[in-house]
Amino acid sequence: MTDNDSRSVPNAAIHRDGEQKHDATQTFGHDSDLSFVPFGADLTDVEQAAIDALPTGSALLLVRSGALAGARYLLDTDVATVGRHPEADIFFDDVTVSRRHAEFTRSGTSFEIIDQRSLNGTYVNGERVDRSPLANGYELRVGKFRLIFFASPADLAAAPE
Repeated sequence: MTDNDSRSVPNAAIHRDGEQKHDATQTFGHDSDLSFVPFGADLTDVEQAAIDALPTGSALLLVRSGALAGARYLLDTDVATVGRHPEADIFFDDVTVSRRHAEFTRSGTSFEIIDQRSLNGTYVNGERVDRSPLANGYELRVGKFRLIFFASPADLAAAPE
C-alpha cells in the first residue's frame, strides 16, 4: 500500500499490519452542555398505558436520555431518593450523578424535587433549581439523565382550573 492509496479513501488510517481501516472516531458535545431542548410528547402505547393506569397520589418518571433511556420509575411514596448510591430509590450509576443527588417529595397529590447539594445540579425545564414543584410534562435533568415527569391523570382531572 502506498501513501497515494491512503489518500484516496477519506478517513483511512494505516495500521501496523499494513491494513487500511476507516477512522470510526466520533466527537460529541461536551458532557456539561446545559442546552435545553425539550423532548416531544411522543409516547409509546406502553408508556401511555402506564401513565393512564397511575393511581391517585402517584407519578411516573420516564427516562429519555442516558444509559437507562426507556426506563420508568414510579413515584408512590412521600420521599424517593435519586443518586449514585446503591441504596437510592432511583439508582443512576454514572459519575455525573452525586451519591445523594436529589429527593422527590410528595404532599397529597403534589410532587416536588429537592436538590441535595449535588455537584452537577438538578434541572427542571432547563433551569438549575434547589427545589421546584413538579407539573405534568416537566423535564428533569439529573447528571446526564433526562426524565419526563407525569402526574396521575386522576389527580390532573381533580385539580382546580
